[in-house]
Amino acid sequence: MISRIKIKISGKNPSYFLKELILMKIKLYKIDNNKDLIVVVDYEDYLKIKDIKTTYKIKVLRRYGICKYKYLLKKYFSFIITILLGLLFIIILSNIIFKVEVITPNKELLKTIKKDLENEGIKKFKLKKSYNTIQKIKEKILEKEKDKLEWLEIEEHGVKYKVVLEERKKNIEKKECLPRHIISTKTAIIKTIEAETGEITVKKNDFVNKGDILISGFIHNKEEIMSKVCARGKVYGETWYKVKVLHPKTTTIKTTTKNKRLGFTLHIFNYNIELFNKYKQYKNKKLSLVKSNLLPINISITLYQKLKISQKENTKKTIINNSLKKAELEIKKKLKPDESIISKKVLKILKKNSKIEVEVFFKIKENITTYFDISNIDIESLNKKEEE
Repeated sequence: MISRIKIKISGKNPSYFLKELILMKIKLYKIDNNKDLIVVVDYEDYLKIKDIKTTYKIKVLRRYGICKYKYLLKKYFSFIITILLGLLFIIILSNIIFKVEVITPNKELLKTIKKDLENEGIKKFKLKKSYNTIQKIKEKILEKEKDKLEWLEIEEHGVKYKVVLEERKKNIEKKECLPRHIISTKTAIIKTIEAETGEITVKKNDFVNKGDILISGFIHNKEEIMSKVCARGKVYGETWYKVKVLHPKTTTIKTTTKNKRLGFTLHIFNYNIELFNKYKQYKNKKLSLVKSNLLPINISITLYQKLKISQKENTKKTIINNSLKKAELEIKKKLKPDESIISKKVLKILKKNSKIEVEVFFKIKENITTYFDISNIDIESLNKKEEE
């Protein structure tokens, strides 16, 4: 890499000094010989010029290449060291445990888990553990306390560890299923009926409203209700949703330019501090100078390359395709694993300032099963009413 200095030589008849430099066979770049002599020379030649005993004043105007970064590093050395020591202090503090909180109402279990954690080095004023170490500790405690714990999670919250656990319940009695109907949670068209017990009251492609009985808990003999059972099963129906998404009218295009600049990047936790970068839009390549596996800090020399930003108007086809994908992702967040999209289509496209609003209509195969308790209903009274 080049290492050059731009200097200004002031005094009586600078042209004479220029002749002296030529006689010394010093390479000169970009000579400007007006009132003062301004030249660019190699850094080694600049050192020779400094040693010349002369009445001329020599002033450095600018540095290029390696000597520039050496100068900046020397100039800001105290500042950089102070910053690094401060960061080191903050990093050390942020990697110390100041509190361990175990969430459980069981006092005996609380004592046991706290002791287990302390034995593994998770206690106040100790260094935090790595993710892999935490996972091993968790598995070790779960194995040791397998008769007491269902599961355990150790979560890091700043300088605190929060331990969440579920106590293992022994001899849990299976909850009795009381007599009930299976009813619809919403308006839908029936698609699939999976009945285990009870009487099916609808068929495929029937239109049902919210609250309609799908699988009855009443067992009939002709018109008469003979008994009540716990209706079991699932019913899936076609339901309908509208999702509105916003899409930009234009797409930002980033093009690399020939403008480049060297600088430094300090990466601390999830933050980047950039030094000597003058570009607002850029891409970069980094070469690590200082990196630690124990501390979340990384110092890199960085090549910044300026980007040219332009806007391209999106076509209607692009807007529709992207909006359908985005709307599908939104609707899938609401669906359970056993539910699915039947179909989708665009209903409306509206312009809203710098955005395009696209309304998408979905048909969904959705589990519309819910329950209605019939345990307190007197079937004899119902039968009498039917007879009347």
